[in-house]
Amino acid sequence: REELRDFARRIAGQGYLCLLPDLYYRDGKVRFDLSKGEEELKKMFAIGRELTVDRVMRDTSGMLDYFKSNDTVTDKVGCIGYCMSGQFVVAAAGDYPDDFAAIASLYGTLIVTDKPDSPHLKAANAKGELYLGFAETDHFVEDNVIPDTTGVLDANNVTYTVEVHPGTEHGFCFPQRPQYVEAAAESVWTTVFDLFERRLKA
Repeated sequence: REELRDFARRIAGQGYLCLLPDLYYRDGKVRFDLSKGEEELKKMFAIGRELTVDRVMRDTSGMLDYFKSNDTVTDKVGCIGYCMSGQFVVAAAGDYPDDFAAIASLYGTLIVTDKPDSPHLKAANAKGELYLGFAETDHFVEDNVIPDTTGVLDANNVTYTVEVHPGTEHGFCFPQRPQYVEAAAESVWTTVFDLFERRLKA
């Protein structure tokens, strides 16, 4: 949606080549009108549940191959994921540790699962730096996600920062959502660009 394209433009405006993947390409040109409320959100989550970590990691491999074939791209890659894509960037940090130097997950769902390919377990292999930002109130993210994830990261000496943004709900980064909190969203951008500056440009 245009809101995500605006995010990509903002990242590109900082001097980065930015790729915005369509996670739903297997189902054709799927678009959601989130202004329609809860029903449209349920539709998005229903289709999103068809995505698996394995599928998205294969897609990620293709994206990395594209970067490697492009002479304008350095060997340092960053990624950012919101909501359901938050789990995928955490998994990518572990599956492609030599590629991803900076990883940001905002109120990521399904970071911790009971499956052997749970993203938080994969993140044990990460060599890059992770930023995990969460909303203070979020019924899509279970209470165990932060302690379970940080436990794995600590045990494997992964560099990371966890931040819970006060007075926010799930979706607070998106300007077109009623949950938008400008101060918190702008704070996230500052943190992410600081992370990218340290890890991608150095």
